[in-house]
Amino acid sequence: MQEGTTDRRGRSHPPQCTTSREDRQIGRMAVTDRSVTSRTVAQLIESVTHHLVFARTIRPRLQQSGLSARHPLLGLPLTQSHRRLRRQWCDERRMWAAEWNEVVFTDESHIYLQHHDDRIRVWKHRGERMLNSCVMHRHTGPAPGIMVWGGIGHHSRTPLVRIAGALNSQSYISEALEPVVLPYLQGLATAIFQQDNAPHVARIIQRFFLNHQIELLPWTAPSSDL
Repeated sequence: MQEGTTDRRGRSHPPQCTTSREDRQIGRMAVTDRSVTSRTVAQLIESVTHHLVFARTIRPRLQQSGLSARHPLLGLPLTQSHRRLRRQWCDERRMWAAEWNEVVFTDESHIYLQHHDDRIRVWKHRGERMLNSCVMHRHTGPAPGIMVWGGIGHHSRTPLVRIAGALNSQSYISEALEPVVLPYLQGLATAIFQQDNAPHVARIIQRFFLNHQIELLPWTAPSSDL
């Protein structure tokens, strides 16, 4: 070192246990089966190459291919019949313009005071999993909450209604349709009531709309079919 004839030796790395061809195969496995685990991929590669492959080796290979593990998007299990009915519903109204001004949309929503929908994320460094600022506290027992119902039109909206308990056919009629929907629709020149999911498609609800001569915009796929 005093004479200046030394040189820094490069760091030694363990040899890569998968070839570029196997790396491409790993990426194809993940794309073919999106829910496959890195452990399963490692076992499949090991059965082909006959040398030990760990799951911690598979994850960097997938990241190099631009793949990363994320929560899946939740969707309804639609059958071919459901898709056909939805397409037919859209085709019949694809030329609507001013007609949408007459449609009244309604919906209900639960509001929980101590629960969340698991979509909250926190930024943290490695080793901060148990940090108090990175922990979401929740109660394991029943949490208090309320259900509210409301409707909107093109130029107006209904009052916000608090639903006591669960929303079923009887409570929907007694707490929403009779005291709110009927006076609201009578105050409009023309109105089309958009059917929502259950319990709005129950027979007693359908009879209520028929008896009061309320024009309905039908729902394309009732929940009973799903």
